Amino acid sequence: MTDHRAFIENTFAEHMEAVAETASDLSGAISAIAEALVGTLLNEGRILACANGTANVLAQYFCTSLLNRLEQERPALPAINLGADATTYAAICRDNRFNDTFSRQVRALGKENDTLLVIVDDGHKANLIQAIQAAHDRQMRVIVISAKEENDIMSLLHPEDHEIALHDLSSTRAAEVTLLVINAICALIDQMLFGV
Repeated sequence: MTDHRAFIENTFAEHMEAVAETASDLSGAISAIAEALVGTLLNEGRILACANGTANVLAQYFCTSLLNRLEQERPALPAINLGADATTYAAICRDNRFNDTFSRQVRALGKENDTLLVIVDDGHKANLIQAIQAAHDRQMRVIVISAKEENDIMSLLHPEDHEIALHDLSSTRAAEVTLLVINAICALIDQMLFGV
């Protein structure tokens, strides 16, 4: 049997380094995003979330943490993952409109005072770009959490929008750190709204 100890220890060390760097560099951005989302909720807005591929798991986790709870019992908060409805997603794709998968839903469901949360991994972005444009057309705020510092999505953001760009981590490290960022945002929302 091969000794995998060094590999495992290195994996955990890389994780801890990425987490520490994110906490140091992005705590202000995380706090600002939580405050913006609280503002959305207090103004009777909803949070729509979207992401592609494995990042969609993180979008669903975020929405579940708001709709159900993070750690403490509290009232449900309105959050919808646009990638969770496989039937709608497949129907839009079937009609050869993959790039419209999220923008079509944003135009139908989004309204002023809502916020669109976009989680960007390293893959396809055209449908996310169109979702952001649709959100702006509907007078919605946009929040982007990106696995990479440099991408074409950030140029679409308006002054009232928010972004977190991780330091060009590998896809696995980015997913791990994004999950911690989401947990911190959800915990701050609970604290600000309910004191829990």
